[in-house]
Amino acid sequence: MALTIAQVQATLESQVQVIRGRRVMLDLALANLYGVTTRSLNQAVKRKRSRFPFEFAFQLSPEEFESLRSQTVISNVGRGGRRSRPWVFTEHGAIMAASVLNSRRAIDMSIYAVRAFIRLREAAAGHAELLAKLQLIERKVGRHDSELKEVFEVLRRTLAPPHAPSRRIGFRLPPKP
Repeated sequence: MALTIAQVQATLESQVQVIRGRRVMLDLALANLYGVTTRSLNQAVKRKRSRFPFEFAFQLSPEEFESLRSQTVISNVGRGGRRSRPWVFTEHGAIMAASVLNSRRAIDMSIYAVRAFIRLREAAAGHAELLAKLQLIERKVGRHDSELKEVFEVLRRTLAPPHAPSRRIGFRLPPKP
């Protein structure tokens, strides 16, 4: 059964993670996408390392690798899992990987990968815009809140019955001249 474009993009979007503040895909996910083994992907990247500056691809630190293992993204060595730290690829690194693999499937799938990264970037931009609007409303309401309190206080004083001095009951003598 062939997957639709929407299904492929949804699958890709689920593979994108944020590491070191960047949206990246693990080498395993990218290799599966391109229809090659992780080993052959990493070998191709090592052969053409000059095409992958730090902002395109980087290898995880031991701490990041352990963190991914604890999240069950990567299986443990004792269970046949990987022994080396994975590489991760940014949007540009995923495109460059397709060019060094140079297979038709890699080229086709790189287009889907780019689209997935773009959709995530647009979603993040939409969230940032919404957050900015909420902060603006909050500032306005905060300022109006104190102004409204003042208005209500003036209204309470205006609507409150006047405090006239209480009169004594009974007859009073007029003041003497």
